[in-house]
Amino acid sequence: MRYLFILLLNFLIFPMLSQSKPDPNFHIYILMGQSNMAGRGEMVEPYSSQHHERVWMFTAQNQFVLAKHPMHFDKPSVVGVGPGISFGIEMAQQSPSVKIGLVPCAVGGSSINSWVIHGYDEATKTHPLDDAHQRILAAQKMGVIKGILWHQGESDSEISKRDGYVDKLHALITQIRHISQDASLAFVLGELGYFNQNYLDFNQLLSSFNAPNQHTSLVSAQDLRAKSDQIHFDSQSATELGKRYAFAMQKLP
Repeated sequence: MRYLFILLLNFLIFPMLSQSKPDPNFHIYILMGQSNMAGRGEMVEPYSSQHHERVWMFTAQNQFVLAKHPMHFDKPSVVGVGPGISFGIEMAQQSPSVKIGLVPCAVGGSSINSWVIHGYDEATKTHPLDDAHQRILAAQKMGVIKGILWHQGESDSEISKRDGYVDKLHALITQIRHISQDASLAFVLGELGYFNQNYLDFNQLLSSFNAPNQHTSLVSAQDLRAKSDQIHFDSQSATELGKRYAFAMQKLP
């Protein structure tokens, strides 16, 4: 009965929100990157039924609905449990007076080279940053953009592909802050899994982003486990990663 009531709110509250001014108590976070942000964890309990009455997600049709796994739609046949839901629940529990909105924009397999204006991801036939831009503008009509979650790098972790990564990521952060019209918008990124040597080496590039004075923070992936593919976090680890993103976000000024 409670779940049906929450679903009813989906049809009653958010249509009204979309027709009014942005709600200052509706805090919106943008989820960007590649597959470990999109989520590839197994859709099993208790993760498949995770939800919170104050945590919502933006659909492919630009509508907010009650958040649940899977949140992303980049590759429907493989998408699963990611860090977004647990992040949202943790943020909601720390701020009882606000609603949390999650805007999924990650694209599995995407290189940072496609996260530029007019950039193109061949595998999904999408323009990751252009699509994120449009979704940010649409979501912003309903609430306040409070931060970005970024997890990406597996596609760029080989030595031959790392050159210039830090500069490209700085450029992306600047672009997203320009889009959101917030020069100090919080940007939290996560390390790659420690279960791959290339990923461990790549993580060294990310250390400079652990800089609260620049409104950026780096989340550790230590002790997180992979699925059998040794690429994607399992459901438990993806959930823990989301909590770590929340703790980092809460500490930023």
